[in-house]
Amino acid sequence: MMFRLKLILFLVLQFLPEVKSSRVNLNNNGYEDIVIAINPSVPEDEKLIQSIKEMVTEASTYLFHATKRRVYFRNISILIPVTWKSKSEYLMPKQESYDQADVIVADPYLKYGDDPYTLQYGQCGEKGQYIHFTPNFLLTDNMPIYGPRGKVFVHEWAHLRWGVFDEYNVDRPFYISRKNTIEATRCSSHITGMNVVFNECKGGSCITRPCRRDLKTGLYEAKCTFIPHKTQTAKDSIMFMQNLDSVTEFCTAKTHNTEAPNLQNKMCNHKSTWDVIKDSDDFQKASPMTGTNLPPHPIFSLLKSKQRVVCLVLDKSGNHLVSSRLLRMNQAAELYLIQIIEKGSMVGMVTFDSTAEIQNNLTKIIDNSTYLKLTANLPKIASGGTSICNGLKAGFQAITYSNQSTSGSEIILLTDGEDDAINSCFEDIKQSGAIIHTIALGPSAAKELEALPNMTGGLRFYANKDINGLIDAFSRISSRSGNISQQALQLESKALNITGREWINGTVPVDSTIGNDTFFVVTWTRQKPEIILQDPKGKKYKTSDFKDDKLNIQSARLQIPDIAEIGTWTYSLLNNHPNPQLLTVTMTTRARSPTTLPVIATAHMSQNTAHYPGPMIVYARVSQGFLPVLGVNVTAIIETKDGHQVTLELWDNGIGADTVKNDGIYSRYFTDYHGNGRYSLKVHVQARKSTARLSLRQQPNKALYIPGYVENGKITLNPLRPEVKDDVAETKVEEFSRLTSGGSFTVLGVPPKGNQTHVFPPGKIEDLEAEFKGDHIQLLWTAPGNILDKGKANSYNIRISKCFLDLQKDFGNASSVNTSALIPKEAGSKEIFEFKPEPFKIENGTKFYIAIQAINEANLTSEISNIAQAIKFIPPQETSIPALGTNISALSMAIFGLAAILSVL
Repeated sequence: MMFRLKLILFLVLQFLPEVKSSRVNLNNNGYEDIVIAINPSVPEDEKLIQSIKEMVTEASTYLFHATKRRVYFRNISILIPVTWKSKSEYLMPKQESYDQADVIVADPYLKYGDDPYTLQYGQCGEKGQYIHFTPNFLLTDNMPIYGPRGKVFVHEWAHLRWGVFDEYNVDRPFYISRKNTIEATRCSSHITGMNVVFNECKGGSCITRPCRRDLKTGLYEAKCTFIPHKTQTAKDSIMFMQNLDSVTEFCTAKTHNTEAPNLQNKMCNHKSTWDVIKDSDDFQKASPMTGTNLPPHPIFSLLKSKQRVVCLVLDKSGNHLVSSRLLRMNQAAELYLIQIIEKGSMVGMVTFDSTAEIQNNLTKIIDNSTYLKLTANLPKIASGGTSICNGLKAGFQAITYSNQSTSGSEIILLTDGEDDAINSCFEDIKQSGAIIHTIALGPSAAKELEALPNMTGGLRFYANKDINGLIDAFSRISSRSGNISQQALQLESKALNITGREWINGTVPVDSTIGNDTFFVVTWTRQKPEIILQDPKGKKYKTSDFKDDKLNIQSARLQIPDIAEIGTWTYSLLNNHPNPQLLTVTMTTRARSPTTLPVIATAHMSQNTAHYPGPMIVYARVSQGFLPVLGVNVTAIIETKDGHQVTLELWDNGIGADTVKNDGIYSRYFTDYHGNGRYSLKVHVQARKSTARLSLRQQPNKALYIPGYVENGKITLNPLRPEVKDDVAETKVEEFSRLTSGGSFTVLGVPPKGNQTHVFPPGKIEDLEAEFKGDHIQLLWTAPGNILDKGKANSYNIRISKCFLDLQKDFGNASSVNTSALIPKEAGSKEIFEFKPEPFKIENGTKFYIAIQAINEANLTSEISNIAQAIKFIPPQETSIPALGTNISALSMAIFGLAAILSVL
């Protein structure tokens, strides 16, 4: 037993992955196995491959110097889409795929510029998801706008690999410094430039004028733009303007601008980018290289995607006798073969117990007759022990027998049995190059199962009792090619316990982005129910329209003819049996047409393994193409191995676990641990017409578009970028529904019930704002929870000072504000509090800094909030304000006064 425990711990440590299965490895100062994937919709162009090579080669040298001779790019795989012609130099991919690539090359959705960006929504120091370059960026001369492509790549690599953030802020381009000067939001503050307003722009040239002060904010007017000098002496920072010739470094503790209201200061508690990078895992094992030689140029491999090859490896051991698991496995596998797997794919099937048997060698999915041939061989009898290695080896044989390579092929392994010998075939699995997805069915499935997807880049799932968990898992294993129009989408997945002779009703919206290849499936446990399905125009489908499966696996299926009608579909089910029974309803569909990008939802946890008492974060991304969908209801359902469920409403409000407001990433802390073992995640997204909307704004975490330069006192402008006007920045989205599985995760170290103590403090307040209201200061913020972002705090500790550093470095000794009348609200609520800053003397120009800590019932305190600034302002009598330069003296501040709500992050 002790040996088995040690083996499990060894496997956990050896194969503890990042959430996204990036293959990147740092070996002897060189990054290896970077994958750059081209989207299948991008037209074939040899110049694109050459541009990628040149960009990465240039970036490697730049990165080497920027990291003080620590790291460079050694080898890179460029993944060519299956839509391009085959060539002799193209190699076969292994686990490389578009959906797991580190860099993707794809057209933007809607033509609002080609800014390179990184999809990054984790906490400070956490890796991002991917870098996105457009073909136009790679093929067009963008040097004046972004700088050399290699430097842009390093800017984005720092987002992706080290979890640092941008040091500019397009929403707050200027701020008031501690020295009472108006400063551009930048790092370092040694970068110089002019602040101007563009007037009368025609044909790429504009008339400019100096910026004026805004009477309400004390800052520059809204249209004021910072234009950098072309020639600089500052060497940092790459996360501000990597395009400047002088910029070759990241901001260090000495040069970092801690005042700037940017995302780096907010997310990383005012730490410099270099300090965050130095703390990364990469830099713990990468000492500076000795000597003066440059590293070798990167080595590139060209890999071409192939048609999808999938082999189901299904456990039919005696364990399936428990709770009719064999029946549920067959129901879910049939649904996958008929509704989920894409046409044109090659599919095989293996069943196993203590031995394995190939039921089907690879068969190309062409029409319904192909599905019937496959589903006819689903196992009918459960018996024997469990040998996962035998099942996998037979899966490899089924693939190679059909003259396909296991390299890049996928295996879906479903098992509910214990097996101590999985590690005996680890070497075979690595050599195969196959991607293994695992579905653990029930609480007894082998503990080491997750090692397989972790080492091969596959997905991992856990299904407990009902059929829906299995269906959700199978539905999530879709094409990895990047062709979203091929992927099956879940609209409904519901388990219903219905008493005898009772009707139950439900609705499912079908929106205009979907409707092709739509299926409605009902399963039962005792007797087939009466079924009525009605489309939005009133047409009814009845029980007789539904096809029963031919394997007696208690399911009935209707494929909607042609394209499903847009609108609300209604279903009614009658339990004909006198006793209660479990009915399930599943509805799947695909994109309405190959040219229509559907709204999709994806979900995952921040880690695959949680160690109590560390919190986890639930993430759900809702998007159409690359554009975020805002204002939808997103609910996460987390289920433990014993069936206990936790329901969480996810937020996109920029508070707590959520990094950026209104970016289509919905998140929430998860702390409600119920024992150790496997947990599963499922997310349900619902949109209502009145609130759901599509954001057309540019993504954050991107290379800054430089409008122009100042050279010899004159401004030279770059071409004006296509901007989204405020009145069309968001567009309404119709009603829709999506369900998706977020896979499984493992929890370790949870003490027995009764021994768990309060370990989580309230969440940090991120959005504190302050302004004078007469002689009082009004504070506004979003309430944190009693436990991070859940519940409500017990009290607040508010401190005030005339010195920024007093609050940042010695919060506890700053002056305290009386909060006896302040009762915290529920997490997510808006808090408003006013107080008179006594005993301070208040004059025109008096400036205060304020910060808050939340305290819970266990007397645990949150991190100190962002530091807000409030300045007493008495408006001048003059009707106009003269234009000002960058700096404003303390004297002029006192003359003009200032009214500002400014969060100094």
